[in-house]
Amino acid sequence: MQAAAAVRHPHLLAPSAGRARHRRAPSTVRMALREDGPSVAIVGATGAVGQEFLRVITDRDFPYRSLRLLASERSAGKRLSFEDREYTVQDLAAPGAFDGVDIALFSAGGSVSRKYGPAAVASGAVVVDNSSAFRMDPEVPLVIPEVNPEAMANVRVGKGAIVANPNCSTIICLMAATPLHRHAKVLRMVVSTYQAASGAGAAAMEELKLQTQEVLAGKAPTCSIFSQQYAFNIFSHNAPVLENGYNEEEMKMVKETRKIWNNKDVKVTATCIRVPVMRAHAESVNLQFEKPLDEDTAREILRAAPGVTIIDDRAANRFPTPLEVSDKDDVAVGRIRQDLSQDDNRGLDIFVCGDQIRKGAALNAVQIAEMLLK
Repeated sequence: MQAAAAVRHPHLLAPSAGRARHRRAPSTVRMALREDGPSVAIVGATGAVGQEFLRVITDRDFPYRSLRLLASERSAGKRLSFEDREYTVQDLAAPGAFDGVDIALFSAGGSVSRKYGPAAVASGAVVVDNSSAFRMDPEVPLVIPEVNPEAMANVRVGKGAIVANPNCSTIICLMAATPLHRHAKVLRMVVSTYQAASGAGAAAMEELKLQTQEVLAGKAPTCSIFSQQYAFNIFSHNAPVLENGYNEEEMKMVKETRKIWNNKDVKVTATCIRVPVMRAHAESVNLQFEKPLDEDTAREILRAAPGVTIIDDRAANRFPTPLEVSDKDDVAVGRIRQDLSQDDNRGLDIFVCGDQIRKGAALNAVQIAEMLLK
């Protein structure tokens, strides 16, 4: 497999080499089909993130000269309408599935990415992969466009490569933490996540709806995706628990933060919880800094950060909520306050919410694809 060429990553505290553009609110459906665009394939086109890929392509007027929708044999043959055209979902495993594809957006799980990602690369496509399959591969860039665009400096359309989308919780966290890190350098970060059903896929979202109806009707909840009742309940994230006591989701945040920030010394610990919310994650983040950083300066930094919105009204007790950020591009930050347990203004607490399907997955991937066209 040809992965992206290894690049030397400058330390994150250096000025960023570029910024991704904000989402433009669509007034009408725009047609992004154009002859000078790349040929795009979407793997997992019938899933929650696959469907969001299509919405983001429309919202951002992402150019494409052709669009190929790929999925498992079970979904092959389905008809999907997109931008006034009908598409037939094709079998991912069919010979030549990636022939002529320039950019392949993958969101069908790690096993699918490991099996078919190399085939796409061999066909000359740049794979933007939303799974965990390649994230910690040292030769695969792990990219949040607003955070570390320089990591994919050597990736080009026409030269097969893989670029990894970080974990959704990592993206949402680092969108808020990174601007502060650039200013005062984070030494330690403690994160507690409150993760929505969307992180477990469309079937989990449907199960949450079904369980809510069942519990309200006095019936026993159907537990197919999760091993326990989800409606009106919270529980430790359903990722496997490792020997060190952390689950895989928590360790993703630890390892991915270090890679994205190009800083093996930053201390990160996380506790990930599943909550009965449909599609946006919330995170409580405690930051310890090398240099002093007061909360007013932190607000100014975050107010200027791309992809970040501040919702921090103490008088009205109004702060970010999952509902408020659902189907939005920006990550919302609030509860910005000094950590009273840290001396000399060297600690902050913040509360962050972001749409897991959008910025946590599909939007970030399309932004990466946009960078390939610059």
